[in-house]
Amino acid sequence: MTETEVKIRWPEGRGDPRPALEYFGYVEIAPRVLEADQLFDRADAQLRNSGQVLRLRQSGDQAMITYKGPAETDMYKSREEIEFDVSDPVNVTLLLDRLGLMPGFRYEKFRTTFSIAGEDGVITLDETPIGVYIELEGGKSWIDATAKRLGFHSSDYITKSYAALYREFRAEHVAAPENMVF
Repeated sequence: MTETEVKIRWPEGRGDPRPALEYFGYVEIAPRVLEADQLFDRADAQLRNSGQVLRLRQSGDQAMITYKGPAETDMYKSREEIEFDVSDPVNVTLLLDRLGLMPGFRYEKFRTTFSIAGEDGVITLDETPIGVYIELEGGKSWIDATAKRLGFHSSDYITKSYAALYREFRAEHVAAPENMVF
């Protein structure tokens, strides 16, 4: 599967995004949950340096492994994504260790997912330690139409990962912790 997405930082002065999303007809399809993400890589950062990601996500009582291939970024970020549920995240971590993959960057966010029936895309509302973001995931025309409907322009699109956004944050806030956690 190929995912196409953008992030948009929700302006601080604009209030809670939920009423705005609901005003435009978006309905919560997955309730707010804490997602704890752990990235894995080799000691030489082989995956990161080649634009790949291997992530173990724990969300409530569920866990999943995600592989993301190198991204094509223009105005949008598109990349291969392979994702599947795992029943035992502890043993998955042990397996990855045995394969020479070590835990690296960790990040957390409270995520709520919204959609409109019949539309080919989803909005995730991510409350992170560095701000609130919405992610628009779907076809490029859906992303553009949805952003416009919500009062945003393509110049607001962010194609960086949360890891990259947090590296930028840490460069400006030297006392920030190593990982993006609450």
